[in-house]
Amino acid sequence: MPDINFTLVWFNLYQIGIAFVLALPIAINREYVDSGGAGMRTYPLVSIACCAFMLVAMDVYKGSDAEARVMYGVITGMGFIGGGAIVKQSGKALGTANAAGIWLTGAIGLSVAYQRYEVAIVLSLIGFLIFQFGSYLKKSDEE
Repeated sequence: MPDINFTLVWFNLYQIGIAFVLALPIAINREYVDSGGAGMRTYPLVSIACCAFMLVAMDVYKGSDAEARVMYGVITGMGFIGGGAIVKQSGKALGTANAAGIWLTGAIGLSVAYQRYEVAIVLSLIGFLIFQFGSYLKKSDEE
């Protein structure tokens, strides 16, 4: 049985906790403002999963090209999951904001994994502000 490095355990818990907390403002907004399927569970899960994938890759591959390939895979996977949130109905594409939000929370998780907290905080803040106030600026279809 391998020895457990408790310093690393606490560090990873700390990183994943930050990714979780920074996804919450977007998740809360989506839960209460949008009636779509993504909300309090989806956004934090995406953020912590992306963070965890990168933490593992960073530990296993330690800066090699393989670490970059893991990041590319995570980014592509978030785009794929987000694409599943888009539905075409009556000639309109619905769910594009949720798709972008899912991708955004993935970027938050990746930023936290690389300890780029300033990037993660800015993404969280801007994402929340866009979701919270962007509807006031959006052109209405009912004219």
